[in-house]
Amino acid sequence: MSGTAMPKLVASVLDFAPTGLLARLLLVSAYLVGGLTKLTDWQGAVAEQVHFGLTPPALWAALTIAVELIGPLLILTGRLVWLGAGMLGVFTFFAALVANAFWAMPEGPARFGATNAFFEHMGLVGGFVLVAILAYRTQRSA
Repeated sequence: MSGTAMPKLVASVLDFAPTGLLARLLLVSAYLVGGLTKLTDWQGAVAEQVHFGLTPPALWAALTIAVELIGPLLILTGRLVWLGAGMLGVFTFFAALVANAFWAMPEGPARFGATNAFFEHMGLVGGFVLVAILAYRTQRSA
């Protein structure tokens, strides 16, 4: 085995069929939990939109719930993965701009936390792009 060869254990994990589903579930789990929580606490969902200054808040709450539930289901079922990944990627990008505007904050712990959260969300956006790429390549090679 050369220095760049993949270890057999890693290859086995990646070849194991449930690994892909588990990875997709881990990627979308926060959205599923968030969507279900908002669905069962409508007033809280609307209050969240008010907190971020989005109007009309009920419309934004409904759209958020729809994206947070439909996007993951598309990714997990393997149907229209590009759409589900796109929905969650665009949603996450704009949510990060609204909720983690670190550039508009004074120096300090709050700005530090918002900066980290912003770039963590950008990492999720990249993950959704990769999910769409992998689904496209899998479909194209089938």
